[in-house]
Amino acid sequence: MSIPIIDTHQHLWDPTRFSYSWMADQPSIRRRSLVSEYREATAGFDIVRTVYVDTDVDVHDLAGEVRFIFELADDPANRIDGVVPGAKLENPEAFLPLQPFLNHPKLKGVRRILQSEPDSVSEQPQFVSNVQALAQYGLSFDLCVRARQLPLARKLVQRCPDVHFILDHCGVPDIKGGGLDPWRSEVKAIAAEPNVSCKLSGLVAYVDPHRWTDRDLRPYTDHVLDCFGWDRVMWGGDWPVCTLTCPLSTWIETALRLTENASAAQRDQLFRRNAERIYRLSPPS
Repeated sequence: MSIPIIDTHQHLWDPTRFSYSWMADQPSIRRRSLVSEYREATAGFDIVRTVYVDTDVDVHDLAGEVRFIFELADDPANRIDGVVPGAKLENPEAFLPLQPFLNHPKLKGVRRILQSEPDSVSEQPQFVSNVQALAQYGLSFDLCVRARQLPLARKLVQRCPDVHFILDHCGVPDIKGGGLDPWRSEVKAIAAEPNVSCKLSGLVAYVDPHRWTDRDLRPYTDHVLDCFGWDRVMWGGDWPVCTLTCPLSTWIETALRLTENASAAQRDQLFRRNAERIYRLSPPS
């Protein structure tokens, strides 16, 4: 039986309109992926709302992409209830592309992908200052770091106590390589920070694409839920990146199976209620 789901990690992009240099290494997903394609990918599931998340568009196209996404979000038919665009927070003018939308009710946070950047980026004074400034705008920060960078992420969290952080993709563990440690201890440590939540998202991008089962993911999903609790974890699709290994429908079905022994209330928290609270979404219509 289908349950209502808020997808907290939806990407939308059009490579014919904007530039994404990182896609040069991922030709299979370098294609138009907008709302109509997303609906096809989620057919048969009750996706009630979504949160759009930064796609790491090339910096010269960032302002244009932000405008485009807000145009999509302004159409109720698209069911985009939150927008988390990218921001190059190491730059003094990081908020300039967002300036026209700082008071938009659907702007919920920002993201700066750190997993592919030098570790020093998150320690730059300008970067830390800009993250701290998110508090005055009432915005959260999506943390996208690799497992080895979790100590740096925790340091940033501690320097910005007034900002709420959302750890994307469970801290990007090496599932294919069976990398449980030190990921487990680092997740437990960052979960101890009261201003951090976590997304159960992106995991299928880090499995062996040719052979993986629920059993490969369960140690990671169970550990995240144990550390953060059912009130600080929310599900995200990470479409279309997830299609590097499987269709979005497969990831949804997998997440439902991995939580099938949870109570109805716990699953409702994971798949819907936590998203409403953490991303401060509008009341459901």
